[in-house]
Amino acid sequence: MNFEFATASEIVFGWGRAAELGKRARRFGRRALLITGAHRERIQPVRELIEAAGVACHGMSVVGEPTVDDATRGANQAREVDAELVIAIGGGSVLDAGKAIAALIANPGPVTDYLEVVGLGRPLALASLPLLAVPTTAGTGSEVTRNAVLKVVEKRLKVSLRGLSMLPRLALVDPELTVTLPANVTAATGLDALTQVIEPYISKARGPLTDALCLEGIRRAARSLRVVFTDGANREGREDLALTSLFGGLALANAKLGAVHGFAAPLGGYTDAAHGALCARLLPEVMLANLEAARAERNSDVLDRLTTVATLLTSDNSAPPEAGIEWLAQLVEDLRVPRLAALGVRGEDVPALVDQARNASSMKGNPFELSLERLTQIVERAM
Repeated sequence: MNFEFATASEIVFGWGRAAELGKRARRFGRRALLITGAHRERIQPVRELIEAAGVACHGMSVVGEPTVDDATRGANQAREVDAELVIAIGGGSVLDAGKAIAALIANPGPVTDYLEVVGLGRPLALASLPLLAVPTTAGTGSEVTRNAVLKVVEKRLKVSLRGLSMLPRLALVDPELTVTLPANVTAATGLDALTQVIEPYISKARGPLTDALCLEGIRRAARSLRVVFTDGANREGREDLALTSLFGGLALANAKLGAVHGFAAPLGGYTDAAHGALCARLLPEVMLANLEAARAERNSDVLDRLTTVATLLTSDNSAPPEAGIEWLAQLVEDLRVPRLAALGVRGEDVPALVDQARNASSMKGNPFELSLERLTQIVERAM
């Protein structure tokens, strides 16, 4: 047995732990680039705590998914104020922007030198500036991953900047920061978190550490997603989803994802729909395709894993894999996630989307190589 496991230098989890951010930030320097989302007022109390601890914050907002231009702008701004650290407080897009900016501050040249697919794909030779990642959603697990997804607007693509040194120095996960999320955001991010503990569990690169994280994450998400969707203030439910998101980030960073995220990357270039909503609509269809492939190839290991997923989702120890897929499909309906067509995906885009998805890095983690016809069918059924 051989495996590796890498994550953030330090993980802090707990209700109200955001109050500690100021004193923890001060260990890394006195001047910080503070990256937030569109609603900066939500994190104003946390900013005040950071500044009260003696760390000057120079603010930058990222609206929507981060672009190559956002990353360049942030790195330039950080250099202008001589930032010693980067603090990213927000959803997965904000955290990805923080990771990209922290890396580009230290590594010279344009961002395209280091991007996959559309760039030169050069390795990041120099270590990133210290990054403190504080999620305000429970979905991407970006606080413990080693890549940043950036949108290349003119090419309608989402690509990754990737490097081991991009792992945050501190991941501070405070479920209290997610309480004010609206129900639709809770649904999309929560379903993304659930996808990110299911896909690594059946991926080609799975391992014993990631298995343990995924199983616990599936169990927690299954019992809490509907609860938090209807009662956003439910403390136990918010903690469950925050942990699921964290576990998913830890798992995907070390065990890869699969066809759901293989599709989600190019889909994100064609539409501004929430990443989690795209994943949610694709997940039952991809699970069905993998079940069919497992049976066709008589792969007992993947069949056993799909059965385990079903038993955890349904709380029925005798549930067959189909029951888990049906449970997921019903959950997506109950959480009112629109179909792909309503999210902006057009029928004429499907051939190009499928072609891009086949070459996406996440697709390489899928337990089976799915045919072009089957990939097309997945998208069409989710439309």
